[in-house]
Amino acid sequence: MITIANKQRKIACNIEQITADVLIILNVLKYADFDLGILLTTEPAIQKYNHEFRHKDKPTDILSFPYHTELKAGKRIKVTMPEDKNLGDLIIAPAYVARDAKNLGVTFESRMQRLLVHGICHLLGYDHIEDADYAVMLKKEKMLLKHLSKEMDVE
Repeated sequence: MITIANKQRKIACNIEQITADVLIILNVLKYADFDLGILLTTEPAIQKYNHEFRHKDKPTDILSFPYHTELKAGKRIKVTMPEDKNLGDLIIAPAYVARDAKNLGVTFESRMQRLLVHGICHLLGYDHIEDADYAVMLKKEKMLLKHLSKEMDVE
């Protein structure tokens, strides 16, 4: 189940579209029956989370909190009990995303899709600390974004 809580009012967010995008991503990854939580929040709130969990006292666009913290990129989650069917949580600051989208010359929606893919990849053990890991993560992200763009072409 995908649970989205919108705790900010500054930026209009299409919750149905975000849900649809996440469902596409999870279907492609074969995790459609897993739980995922998404919190849409303010920049001050995400700054607090970023400070508490990453020791960076500044706002950011997205934070990922994997349920399976030891999962390695490319490995499948082994479900041994019902609670294992949880990918984790994403926290997103739409105001930050909107500003970033404008600076990058892309739409808010396309930037949000990119961040959803990025965040879900983090939940599945992908990271970009080392160049080799970044290359692996980027390849996975590009594949997922292609699936999202194919779905957009159909509509």
